[in-house]
Amino acid sequence: MAERSLRGSRLGALSMETDHNVVPSERNITTYLCPNGHSIELPFSVEADVPHTWECRCGEDAKLQGGGPPPELKPVKHVRTHWDMLLERRSIPELEELLEERLTLLRESRGERPRKRKSA
Repeated sequence: MAERSLRGSRLGALSMETDHNVVPSERNITTYLCPNGHSIELPFSVEADVPHTWECRCGEDAKLQGGGPPPELKPVKHVRTHWDMLLERRSIPELEELLEERLTLLRESRGERPRKRKSA
């Protein structure tokens, strides 16, 4: 394989694209102020939507200087866990019964004697 490689060629090292007639987007310098006194200056395109907050290097949220009132926050949707989804399909007594059946099968596969069920 090595004998077929293109040694010494400049393939890929030289681009045929040029920067002629390329105009970079106009930029605005945006300043964010951190509650710990840090100042962050970032360039954004004039066409970009500038975020109201930016994470500072110290971990705090820096606010846009002169940014006006913060945008309205969307209501946070409750995250459903696996347990929540399970309880939508089964009740607690059903789950206890299924658990006991599975434990009985496991004990039988190990050769253990079946246990007596506790009466509630």
